[in-house]
Amino acid sequence: MELDIDSFHPFVLNVGLAQHNADWNWKNVSSPFSRLYYVVEGEAQVVLPGHVVELHAGNMYFIPAFTRHSYACDSLFSHYYAHIYEDPQTKHSFLEDWDLPEEIEGDDLSLALFRKLYALNPTMKLPGSDPSTYDNSPTLASNLLKNKQRPLYNKIMSRGIVYQLLAPFFKNAHPRVTITDDRIQKAVALIRNHLSDEANIDKIAEELCVSKNYFIRLFKKEMGVTPVNFIIRRKIEKAQLLLIAGELPVKEIAYLVGFEDFSYFSRVFKKTTGLTPNEYRKGSKVVH
Repeated sequence: MELDIDSFHPFVLNVGLAQHNADWNWKNVSSPFSRLYYVVEGEAQVVLPGHVVELHAGNMYFIPAFTRHSYACDSLFSHYYAHIYEDPQTKHSFLEDWDLPEEIEGDDLSLALFRKLYALNPTMKLPGSDPSTYDNSPTLASNLLKNKQRPLYNKIMSRGIVYQLLAPFFKNAHPRVTITDDRIQKAVALIRNHLSDEANIDKIAEELCVSKNYFIRLFKKEMGVTPVNFIIRRKIEKAQLLLIAGELPVKEIAYLVGFEDFSYFSRVFKKTTGLTPNEYRKGSKVVH
């Protein structure tokens, strides 16, 4: 598994200070970027699959990309937020390789870093938190453009701050999947480096010098899923990023992630996300 920090190139999409009064109660949020929070005042909840995370003043929180969750807030609540996005043109997400703690204790430095990040990027604050006012495709495209147009100083400083804010989470982080077999490490690298190709289990097994059936059993033992399901999940996540990061035609995106049959791509996308590709592009919402 590729865990090299040099492969991590984060963009700051949004950063700001949000102040709520029992009005941070959005449901079923899922976005292609990770969220960092520093709670300044009050308490709230993030409802994740299977459990609830209580948000407390003075602590920092991390929500990975593509994590479906909801918010619950019934009183005054104030927090800094930063949306961290990884370029969809890279071969894979660095952050997806790690299980980071959801909550860590904050300190004066982390609060100062959030303030500095916000001061460097005042135009990247979201104007509101109602998800019905945001459409991911234009919002994300606009923010990526803002990111690229910033002065070099701001880019360097912002990226350095993101590294510093994330670093404490890695004290108790661990690789999401510990791969003990070098052959499966090679298989995962092959899959990530060839997402634009059609899934070809026979070819991968041949590269590893094992039979197809043995490769499937070995992959499932190491990764917890079949190679086909792993490949499809990675392809669909890549497609989700491409759908909202620009205006490429859906058929071209299907081809870019290795689906020559557009109808099949649409069926697989809907089965995985619950939406057709066009519905996902038009209906995905952003909240902070």
